[in-house]
Order: sequence, then C-alpha cells, then structure tokens
Amino acid sequence: MGGLEGKVVIVTGAGGGLGRCHALQFAERGAKIVVNDLGGSVHGDGSSDMADAVVEEIKAAGGEAVANKASVSSREGAASIVEDAVNAFGTVDIVVNNAGILRDKSFKNMTLDEFDQVIDVHLRGSAYVTKAAWPIMYEKNWGRVVLTSSTSGIYGNFGQANYGTAKMAMLGLMNVLAIEGASHNIRVNCLSPGAATRMTASVPGSTLDADNPPPAMDPALVSPAVLYMCSEDAPSAVTIHASGGRFSRSQTFTNEGIRLGENASFETLAEAPDGALDMSNAEPFDPLNRRRRG
Repeated sequence: MGGLEGKVVIVTGAGGGLGRCHALQFAERGAKIVVNDLGGSVHGDGSSDMADAVVEEIKAAGGEAVANKASVSSREGAASIVEDAVNAFGTVDIVVNNAGILRDKSFKNMTLDEFDQVIDVHLRGSAYVTKAAWPIMYEKNWGRVVLTSSTSGIYGNFGQANYGTAKMAMLGLMNVLAIEGASHNIRVNCLSPGAATRMTASVPGSTLDADNPPPAMDPALVSPAVLYMCSEDAPSAVTIHASGGRFSRSQTFTNEGIRLGENASFETLAEAPDGALDMSNAEPFDPLNRRRRG
C-alpha cells in the first residue's frame, strides 16, 4: 500500500524514539531499512549498539535491515550511510532525516559551541545525508525526503535558539529542494512531531517519561505522517504536524502589502504600517506554484 514495499529507506537517529518507530513501520510494509544511529545521549555524547537492536527487531519480524553508526554531522559519516544502503540493497529511495541533539539554554547563557553543535547535527546533518542520496534519486527519477522540523522553530520556544534556528531552516531547505526535485519526481516535505521521547523528556520542566509514554504521546502515532510523505502519492513542500494521532498543516501566508513607490521612506511607512502588516486578507504561498499577489 502506498508503494512502499521494496523501497530502500534510510532513517537517521533510528535507534530509539521517533526514528525507531519510523523504521519499524516502514519495515512492516516491506521496505528495506538502513538504521542509522550514533547511539549517544540526547546531547550527542557517547555511543552504543542502539542501531543493532532495531535491526534485530526488524529481522525478527521478517524484515530486512542493516545498521550504520556514523554521525550525520560528519560529511564522511553521512556519505557512509548512503554507501551502506547501496552496498546492502543497491539503491536509495527514501531519506528520513530524524537525527538530532539538544543543547537547551537561554540565548544569553548559550555558548557559540552549543549553538553550532545543534546546527551541525540537525541542519548540516540533514543536508549532508540528503546531498549524498540526491544524485541517486535524481538519476532514477524517484525519491522522497523528509526533514524533521519542530514547533520550536515554526512558532518559537524559550531556551531553544539553536534548536529553533535549525528547525525553521528545515522549511527553507524543503522549499528549495522541492522546487529543484520536482522535475525528477523527488518530493520533499517537513515533519513537525510531538511525542514522548528521550529528547522531549530532557527538556527542562518536562514531565514526560520516554520509557513509558502516555498513549496520546506515543511516538508510533507520528510515523503515519512520515510514511504518507514518502508514499507514491506524497505531496511536496508541505509541513505536516503529527502528535497523538492528530495531523495538521502549517503554511506560509502572504498579504497584498502596501505600495509606497517613489515616496517610500521611514515616515511614509510609519504613517500606515497596517498596510504592510495586516494579514486579514492574506493568502497561502505555494513554492511549487509561485504565484505572487499583485
């Protein structure tokens, strides 16, 4: 169903939480999985055999999977994930960029190293893995890419300037890649998930238990959105929010604005700011159908 059987799927950060659920649900539908996970903490420290455990889980259920333990934040590591997919299964059809870490602090207290570390994994890691797979998808005229965004970026959240920046950047990357991939049937979308995972449980003030998530916050309830965005009839350049079995969409809207022409100045704009800022008649903007108002 949905054309997933036999597809070769890379899921990064798939040793637990959301990534594990994505991998298991793809495998249940006959996809072949590359389970990537460095195996570290939510801060990116250490390593373990989490990827191997998920591979064994898939194989025990009759599926096909291989493990990769490289860091997505390394160009060489990201390339090795795609290489392992090709060596094991001959190609790559789908990339689900799920790997991530946290370094939560207020911007005032955050070091630049803590800012860069989060950008390296979330943003650069997603770009590196997708870049390695892109030529394969382009050549075969079929591909699906999921980038993991967050309400922390789309709407903002205190103490997550680094994380929010990386997550909002996913929308920009999605928009451009969706345009560039359209002629070769490569569809690119963003997921904004909500679930009880190791990462969400580590956020200051959180009462979530990643080991015993409440039914409404089970990460498995997010994965249907990922599979839909990777199916034969997937949309492109769409951001889907998924949490607790509820699915919705957010989108960029633009208004008509105000035309000041040659009279444009601080003073003329300050006299009528509502003309530029009022969104009461705003319309959605579709990057794949670049119709501009006016």
